[in-house]
Amino acid sequence: LMSISYNPLWSTLNNKGITKYNLLQSGDIDKRLLSALRNNRSITMYNLEKICKLLDCTPNDVIEFIDK
Repeated sequence: LMSISYNPLWSTLNNKGITKYNLLQSGDIDKRLLSALRNNRSITMYNLEKICKLLDCTPNDVIEFIDK
């Protein structure tokens, strides 16, 4: 089985100078989604697309799959 990691997202945010607070202030990301990201839980493709559009990045800049 593989698990999900959002470590690339945190690196992307850091590289772009964007904080988690900035994500919440954008209005596109809510507390529940941010919690899912922080806890490496699955998100929908719709939410992945929102994040990518907001950050002007690709899914590879947000998520990675790792072997358990």
